[in-house]
Amino acid sequence: MTETFETIRYTADVVCIRDGAVLLIERGWPPHKGQLALPGGHVDPGETSRAAAARELLEETSVRVDADDLDLIGIYDTPDRDPRGRYVTAAYLVTVPEATTAHAGDDAAAIRWMPLDHTGSLAFDHGQIVAAARRRQNAPL
Repeated sequence: MTETFETIRYTADVVCIRDGAVLLIERGWPPHKGQLALPGGHVDPGETSRAAAARELLEETSVRVDADDLDLIGIYDTPDRDPRGRYVTAAYLVTVPEATTAHAGDDAAAIRWMPLDHTGSLAFDHGQIVAAARRRQNAPL
């Protein structure tokens, strides 16, 4: 019997909402260079996905949030969701004050606040993640 091993990379993404708009980055390099995506990235050794999500949001957009304010949307693990290989992401939702400003940093070529219900086509499966966040926002308490 032959065993097959697959390297799985662990990431975290953030749906950051301000006044009905979601914060997106323009990817600065492949894959999907130039396309809009959620802020996010790799979970570092010894780090939780929640802490990584807050760190990546800060590094890519200069938006600072407390990791405890991030709500888990879900785990996304479809085998072909990333062309670089097997990536599993924990996606989080956070709402920030209307006065929150953002600036592109790290691997973000630019940032944009886009209407939550009109983001257009997004890189990876980020459209599905945003749709789940919209459903969460519209769900009765």
